[in-house]
Amino acid sequence: MELILLEKVQNLGDLGDKVNVKPGYGRNYLVPTGKAVPATAANIAEFEARRKELEKAALAKLSTAEERLAALEGFEVTLTANASEEGKLFGSIGPREIAIAVTEKGIELSKSEVIMGEGPIRYTGENEVLVHLHADVETGIKVIVNPE
Repeated sequence: MELILLEKVQNLGDLGDKVNVKPGYGRNYLVPTGKAVPATAANIAEFEARRKELEKAALAKLSTAEERLAALEGFEVTLTANASEEGKLFGSIGPREIAIAVTEKGIELSKSEVIMGEGPIRYTGENEVLVHLHADVETGIKVIVNPE
């Protein structure tokens, strides 16, 4: 399936690139989320007419992400959870809990922006969590888990 990207997509391409993707990825993710349109003659002409507007919107998203990155530099959040004597949590701490805690401290963060490559946190102590704000902008924050 050939598509035109309307914004930068990580590991795929930049704004305006024509890409070939598997039909399910294009039909179920890229097109419904507004990240791409099918590469028909009419859509190519419409894209070229809107190119400046789309580039301006992409630049605004990038600058917003960079502002949030500056606020998250050296950021740490402390959470408390019910844990055993050895430090193993009864349950776990996932992206949702981290996003809520960061948002309560005044920096807007959604759970989809929190990347936990090793899975949820299951032990007390310090953990480094990746925060992916934009296709080009990501940083790490420190999550400290204390027992209740």
